[in-house]
Amino acid sequence: MRAVWLKEFGGPEVLVPGDAPDPVPGPGQVLIDVAYANITFVETQFRSGAPSPFKSELPMIPGNGVGGIVTAVGEGVDSGLVGRRVVTSTGGSGGYAERAAVDASGLFTVPDGLELDDAVAVLADGRTATMMIRATAPQPGERVLVEAAAGGVGSLLVQLAKSAGATVVGAAGGSRKTGVARDLGADEVVDYMAPNWTDEVDPVDVVFDGVGGDIARAAFELLGQGGRMVSFGLASGEWAAIEAEAAVARGITLVQAKPTPETMREYTESALAEAAGGRLRPLIGQRFPLDRAADAHAAIESRASVGKTLLEVR
Repeated sequence: MRAVWLKEFGGPEVLVPGDAPDPVPGPGQVLIDVAYANITFVETQFRSGAPSPFKSELPMIPGNGVGGIVTAVGEGVDSGLVGRRVVTSTGGSGGYAERAAVDASGLFTVPDGLELDDAVAVLADGRTATMMIRATAPQPGERVLVEAAAGGVGSLLVQLAKSAGATVVGAAGGSRKTGVARDLGADEVVDYMAPNWTDEVDPVDVVFDGVGGDIARAAFELLGQGGRMVSFGLASGEWAAIEAEAAVARGITLVQAKPTPETMREYTESALAEAAGGRLRPLIGQRFPLDRAADAHAAIESRASVGKTLLEVR
């Protein structure tokens, strides 16, 4: 089968297409003919050698999320899964390939009415956005600031916060991305690349921080008594690093979501159901063929991408 190999850490160019043995599903596993592979910012960090949640020895095939058709099952797995459309995490490796063997327990059946590429786009970002919304519980009439509002998670947070009845301020970098945020339903937009950008924003009740660094610290200053802030990304390369004492002194809660495997599954199922029902619209901004995985990583790192980036495997 065709796959993309990571044999050394470095820039996007270290992702090299090549051949790989077809995986064989072991006990409790299924084999998937992969149609789409999900790419996340964390995967670009892993490839570069920066600290990330993924651990693996090189050489390896990267990729942590796929969607496709089940074509075979291993020992102890219901053969009725064969032919089913599914999305799943791979555990951190093996996704950038034509086939993947994964644990059957981690499968999510794609609901009727939801396209497979949209399901893959919702898989990781949808559960993250759902988790952030549940953790902060924005109320009708509250003002919510979403950083990186044109990104994969941010674009979904804009929609979920609107569904909760909040007034949404979409913060993004540049006019193209603020335009995307407005098209997604943001009531107000602001370019956080502009000097003193927070001067254009009235106080908010909730901050969804997907950038970290100086932008997150500036957004923190927009919160007042009873405000909540939760971080889901560090596109700037660093976390917000806001002192807990500073938050307590101003009556602000720094929310830390603590999901269990059971709640993560429920968040994923909820996001897929919302997408299938047309209430949550994933934004797929870029698509690349499997052999151009390096270009996909480069697009994400250049900050030129919007929404979700997918590899089209078939």
